[in-house]
Amino acid sequence: MNLLSIGASYRTADVAALERLVIPDSALPGLLQKLVAQPYVGEAVVVSTCNRVEVYAAVTGFHGGLGDICNVLAEHSGIPASELASHLYVHYGEAAVRHSFRVSSGLDSMVVGEAQILGQLRDSYHAATEVDSVGRLLHELMQQTLRVGKRAHSETGIDRAGQSVVTAALDVAADHLGVDLTGRSALVIGAGAMGALSVATLTRTGVGPLRITNRSMDRADRLAEAYGAVAVPFEELERTLGEVDIVVSATASIEPVLTRDRLTAALAARDGAEHPLIVLDLAVPRDVAPDAADLPGLVVVDIDGLAASRRALPAAAETAAVEQIVASEVDNFLGWLRGAEIAPTVAALRTRAEDVVSAEMRKLISRRPDFTEEQRADVSRTLHRVVQQLLHSPTVRVRQLAAEPGGDQYAALLRELFDLDVPLATHANAVPEIGGKA
Repeated sequence: MNLLSIGASYRTADVAALERLVIPDSALPGLLQKLVAQPYVGEAVVVSTCNRVEVYAAVTGFHGGLGDICNVLAEHSGIPASELASHLYVHYGEAAVRHSFRVSSGLDSMVVGEAQILGQLRDSYHAATEVDSVGRLLHELMQQTLRVGKRAHSETGIDRAGQSVVTAALDVAADHLGVDLTGRSALVIGAGAMGALSVATLTRTGVGPLRITNRSMDRADRLAEAYGAVAVPFEELERTLGEVDIVVSATASIEPVLTRDRLTAALAARDGAEHPLIVLDLAVPRDVAPDAADLPGLVVVDIDGLAASRRALPAAAETAAVEQIVASEVDNFLGWLRGAEIAPTVAALRTRAEDVVSAEMRKLISRRPDFTEEQRADVSRTLHRVVQQLLHSPTVRVRQLAAEPGGDQYAALLRELFDLDVPLATHANAVPEIGGKA
């Protein structure tokens, strides 16, 4: 088995493509099961957020695994495989490990250094464990990925400013309004993870008064109570839209929540307002209907707009410090991986030795039928001890050597020297560039 990561993010796909690729929580178990049912895919974890959809997989072959995963994604999204390929990036072997560590560290995020991705990775890992789509390789990768992310955030200043997608969106909103957002009224639509993050960020930056609405009023009430905001019934959304300066929409709806008619009515109620209505659409699929974005008096900032703005990049020194952590941890993981790969060879060598001892014992017993059971047991124990002592130092040393760069050659030498028949998966850390994004 080797590691393969395939995905699309704000770097490679626009919101329209991400909307089709996004995987609702209800569909995730079925998709994971479909992935591991493919011929070349043995393990799978799927990460689906507002600006990325990624599959981390353990595969028995690069091209076969790539084809299997692309076919599943194409079927899920309805995007033809030929078109989907233009939106995907592909990482294999060492590159897949490095990518996962960079993602958890916030280096691959739209707002570099944001910590929200850690929770999203943790949730994705737990979802995969619940349907048993992870094995030894992905268990180790995901556990180390989460650890590396925590280390990057705790040991460097990568997230010192508490940046997030919401923070970057508010910066864009401030530019459009041309004023400080402190004291500006706002409405958050959605009380899920992104909605809660939005409320926390708005409160911290002094935006208010703040209102929250959600289809489930209980969740809106709890979130409003926690932050001193006001919960508004979802049925009053249209009226409330006309009473605020900023709207942050972050629902999990598969249909637009802010339709043209709804926004037209809200803008009519704001007739004569000094500033346009700013809608920060952080949902994927988008909450703002495509035909509403050009309404006079309305400014819509969505994920595409944030990607273009590239706000709040951390200092180069902080980024470099995280890159050093990632590089060191990638080496550590590859050392573990090489050590794990030699284990079947060492086990096969010990089995061969045990087989030789057993065969020689049978020959001895046939030649010396006069041996008592106690004598046979003594001879057998002695032979096994001699073999174990002879193999101990070489097998310990070969495990150490295998953990070093180029260590896979030692396993190959053992198999050649002792003519060991060890079933091996394909292992490679470099592949030709695929579709320009390998």
